[in-house]
Amino acid sequence: MPSRSSAPSRAAAIGLLSLILGLILGLSGCGAPAPYRPPYMSSLPACPTHPNCVSSEEVRAEAQVAPLSFDKVPPYQAWAALKEAIRAEGGVIQREGMGALEAGYLRATFTSWLFRFVDDVECRLVAQDGLIHIRSAARVGYYDFGVNRRRVERLRQAFAEALQQP
Repeated sequence: MPSRSSAPSRAAAIGLLSLILGLILGLSGCGAPAPYRPPYMSSLPACPTHPNCVSSEEVRAEAQVAPLSFDKVPPYQAWAALKEAIRAEGGVIQREGMGALEAGYLRATFTSWLFRFVDDVECRLVAQDGLIHIRSAARVGYYDFGVNRRRVERLRQAFAEALQQP
């Protein structure tokens, strides 16, 4: 028969374990899948007003980034370099346009190491202008501490490096 002094500590341990399990389960539900967006739209979706998104097609200065540009390679080579850059930076390509209406659209996800937060990256090829428009946004939270802007700049660098390879 257990002693009376172990009953309160056992109850406290069970309570603490329940709290931790609840937090883990609650946070794991924060990464719900992103809604499918039709890729044949003429621009990427606008960023929300909170500072956890950047886009090359955004009109607000605080959420703007430059598009990826290519002028010395054909569009198919730039697109391949983009996919290589995304994978090199730890992204997982979720959807790539296959049909005539979807060609030139790509969606990838990036998952944070510690809390497993998921961010979405969307890209839209504008072959005639030699541009790839890019949008990176957090699925949850208000502020991203500049994570999405830094991700786009790392992708830009990896993209440029991939274009340099023979």
